[in-house]
Amino acid sequence: MIKNKANNLVMIGYAELLDDLKEKIRRAQLRAALSVNEELIKLYWEMGKAIVQKQRREKWGSKTIDKIGLDLQKAFPGIQGFSRSNVFYMRSFFLAYETVQQVVGQLEQFPLFRLPWGHNIVLITKLKNYEERLWYAQQTINNGWSRNVLMMWIESELYRRKGKAINNFALTLPEPQSDLAIESLKDPYFLDFLNVKNIAYEKEIEQGLIDHLQKFLLELGQGFAFIARQYPLEIGGENSYIDLLFYHFKLKCFVVIELKAGSFKPADVGQVNFYLAAIDKLLKQPDDNPTIGLILCKEKNKITAEYALSNLKSPIGVSSYMVNLVEQLPQELEGKLPTIEEIEAELERDINQERELAKT
Repeated sequence: MIKNKANNLVMIGYAELLDDLKEKIRRAQLRAALSVNEELIKLYWEMGKAIVQKQRREKWGSKTIDKIGLDLQKAFPGIQGFSRSNVFYMRSFFLAYETVQQVVGQLEQFPLFRLPWGHNIVLITKLKNYEERLWYAQQTINNGWSRNVLMMWIESELYRRKGKAINNFALTLPEPQSDLAIESLKDPYFLDFLNVKNIAYEKEIEQGLIDHLQKFLLELGQGFAFIARQYPLEIGGENSYIDLLFYHFKLKCFVVIELKAGSFKPADVGQVNFYLAAIDKLLKQPDDNPTIGLILCKEKNKITAEYALSNLKSPIGVSSYMVNLVEQLPQELEGKLPTIEEIEAELERDINQERELAKT
């Protein structure tokens, strides 16, 4: 313990101790929150179970749920969660998993009981398949998805796209990196935040991805960090440019993404293979894993892509992408259609007119 200029006592190591105590409190708060959540989900499970079993024995109809909700609200005033809709969700929650032995036998270990109730409602209302629900539940826990993010991934059918890219990772990467690399890619990629004309060029798509980089990173998935667009390579006195260069923190490697506005061609593999060799030589550090390539094309022939990758030593994946296509207007109509601002102004005028009529 020493004194500072203001004669105040300064304890050596106090700041570190305070930080450690704060961290312990935060962890305890998190454990307490998780424990409360698990108890709540178990309560809803038991309530749903009791309601279903009673309805089956006594042949009660749906009006029973209305009465249960009202009576519970009277018995526990000020406590939320006993509305008719929520009691209905409790019943649906039990029905969704009553035949799954893993749930019935091990409630505490089951991922669904570690999710907030709102997430569980999304799973039972948006998905019919038990395996898909379980997969999304585990992904939510692993990645810390909010309810909105969970809904977004369900609506974009991530379960059916993740790990579906054509690739040669199993032959070119050691385990477990190969498995993680496979799971890190999708097919197709949904780039519906882009609005491109029927005849689009790589530069147009590339510019759109940069303009919506946050959305593109979200679609790529966790672990991707953007490094550069049109990354320059000067090799043998000639200049080449990589469309998009990323680093993946989970895979611990650079990722080269080559955009193709048209169909996949075997020659695309040779181009990306060249880029991978250059990045491994010029940028890769001793602790980095081999660079991975991803060819994003408008469409592909599965057999052609598999043949093109079959004897290659570099890890490359091939995926298609989907965008919002905008029909190109006939030249005589260009400039004659109303702008967004004009449409909004017209709608505002209509609303004001309806309000005036309502007063008369």
